[in-house]
Amino acid sequence: MTKTNTSEESEDLTDQAIAVLAENDRGDYTVPAHGLYPHQWLWDSCFIAIGIRHYDVERAQQEVVSLLRGQWSNGMLPNMILSNNKTSKHSPEMWRSQLSPFAPDNVATSGITQPPMIAEAVMQIGEKLPLAERRSWYQKVFPALVAYHQWIYAERDPHNEGLALQIHPWETGLDNTPPWMYELHQHLLPFWIRAVRYFKVDKFLTLFRKDRKYALPGERLSTIDGLALYSIQRRLRRKSYDIEKILTHSMLAIEDLNFNCILIRANTCLRSIAKTIDKDLPDELFASMKKTKNGLDQLWDAYSGQYYSRDFATHKLIKVPTIATLLPLYAGTVTEERAEHLVKLLKNQHLFACKYPVPSVPLNSEWFKPSVYWQGPTWININWLIIEGLKRYGYDEEAAHLTKQTLELITTHGFNEYFSPLDGKPAGVRNFSWTAALTIDLLQTKS
Repeated sequence: MTKTNTSEESEDLTDQAIAVLAENDRGDYTVPAHGLYPHQWLWDSCFIAIGIRHYDVERAQQEVVSLLRGQWSNGMLPNMILSNNKTSKHSPEMWRSQLSPFAPDNVATSGITQPPMIAEAVMQIGEKLPLAERRSWYQKVFPALVAYHQWIYAERDPHNEGLALQIHPWETGLDNTPPWMYELHQHLLPFWIRAVRYFKVDKFLTLFRKDRKYALPGERLSTIDGLALYSIQRRLRRKSYDIEKILTHSMLAIEDLNFNCILIRANTCLRSIAKTIDKDLPDELFASMKKTKNGLDQLWDAYSGQYYSRDFATHKLIKVPTIATLLPLYAGTVTEERAEHLVKLLKNQHLFACKYPVPSVPLNSEWFKPSVYWQGPTWININWLIIEGLKRYGYDEEAAHLTKQTLELITTHGFNEYFSPLDGKPAGVRNFSWTAALTIDLLQTKS
């Protein structure tokens, strides 16, 4: 039986979560965790703001506004705003965002984006404000949100089909998620990486990996896979992050299921924000958003009864299942019948039902590894997205049950980055910000 948090226990857990966020606070923004993650990440800050809004709405607003300082002139919001502290001094040189004429002059950023959670964060913060203040808040950030969504469609939906493509697995937020790694493994790696593997130099290079100071070896990407992702990033940099040049000779261009589910929900939030402040969305943007609303049907495979990401060039589904197959619930645009089917997948003991759900890869997948980053572990932010989706379709009992399981996991094992879905063993870095922030939100919405 799942343990129920008492009022006193919930208050204590909230206090612990607030302490984690205070530890990771850097003034105007919050880092994901001390040490390994010194920068500001896009969807991290959005999840963080959703939690902070419950006890300091002004600080939650600042968390979101701080993301906008990195916005490019073409509307793109980068997945990272780079810190200039000593421990991360090489990051600006790695990215060289200034190679693009659209990058901001006074802020070093990455050259790619991340799942567009910002409209959700803006709306969630607005719900904590009186109507007049809510309208003022929405007015303040509305132009930036519109510009970002316009950029997504202008650059990432070149065929005007309603689905956005991604050019690096880092853009999905699920860095080494199996569909992307499967596609990556189908390509011939650069010569220098093949040489590293052939001569087994990767074992030597592993000794210098910064992430191994904060997480056990079996909890992260392999060194070869890490080098492969870095190689893709270098290719994007060489093309000055120009999407036309990138797509001309692209190694990977995928319409990622996770990203597009979040985009659909973000569009819904943006429409709600616009309605609240009596603003019209640009006609072209509104038309693209309508196409995206029905776009998930293109990612559905009737034979297996699951959703998948899709190769942009070939339009073939990448039939490697992950947790993303459940995220159309969060998008909120599938039929009631399809939603019921997804809930059955969630309850299936061969797929996602286990002691500490929800695993990021189905339990019966050949890719499943309970402690390896996005190839098996349970992540609190994905649980939060699924819980929101369950409530959206009226599965309140299932949402409450998953909320209890999630809070039990955190109460027992702490605010880690991710956890084994089998035994709850904490993995990754300790005192992770979105784990703490979403714990606060789950406790508030549970009560």
